[in-house]
Amino acid sequence: MWDDRYSGDPVAAMKPQRGPVQREQVMLARGLVVEHTETEFCGAVVGVREGFLQLEDFDGAVRSFPLGDGFLIDGKPVALVMPKRAPQPQRTASGSVAAPRQRARVAMPSRIFVEGRHDAELVEQVWGDDLRVEGVVVELLDGADNLEQVLAEFGPGPGRRAGVLLDHLVRGSKETRIAEQVARGPGGSNVLIVGHPFIDIWAAVKPERLGLQAWPQIPRDIEWKTGICRALGWPAEEPADIADAWARIRGRVRTYRDLEPSLLGRVEQLIDFVTDPEARG
Repeated sequence: MWDDRYSGDPVAAMKPQRGPVQREQVMLARGLVVEHTETEFCGAVVGVREGFLQLEDFDGAVRSFPLGDGFLIDGKPVALVMPKRAPQPQRTASGSVAAPRQRARVAMPSRIFVEGRHDAELVEQVWGDDLRVEGVVVELLDGADNLEQVLAEFGPGPGRRAGVLLDHLVRGSKETRIAEQVARGPGGSNVLIVGHPFIDIWAAVKPERLGLQAWPQIPRDIEWKTGICRALGWPAEEPADIADAWARIRGRVRTYRDLEPSLLGRVEQLIDFVTDPEARG
């Protein structure tokens, strides 16, 4: 008979059968003690940065390892998993928590009035979502000189408030004199007039958003917007040039953080005034 006891490799038969290593998934947490398989460095998790795990050993030495490397906990292979972040609430450009999508609300009787189109466009860009949720409409005055006539036609009263945003509302200005006269007139308790100190709404955009340290100083005998365009090297000969300049400035505004606080507070004050429950009648 043929003896085949030496035909195999007894040493090969003693080798363990290798296969995929089963790794238990473990959620990463600060203070979790793990061992790096290749270097045998053992330490507590102190941070994760740009895909690298930072471990600190007993002596205070800190080393970083790719998160995709092999690690052990109590001698057992593990797969380290980043914890899931809790979903962050979406926010509007004004910083408010975005409300769930819903049908447009019927406009409330109260209104917010602004001097011009540029003012309205900036308010819409930053606070538009909030205003639509509340049902607040923004209307144009086409200049502070029209304020008394517009308010007379609007007819402010209980349940019908008017909030007004004026440019250059500073001591001694024309806008301040108009505001004081309106406040003394009929319906004054249902009208709130506020303003920012800037000669124009353009300057309420932080100058650094345009790469400036400050807005240029324009002589009083030069129309301000025209002077700004010329100082910045932009065309300023046609109305279309002014419109293009404003589009360029407004395009740098993403959220309320790009606007000066002296404007932010005034707009929020107006929104609170016209949306007060007493204003709904």
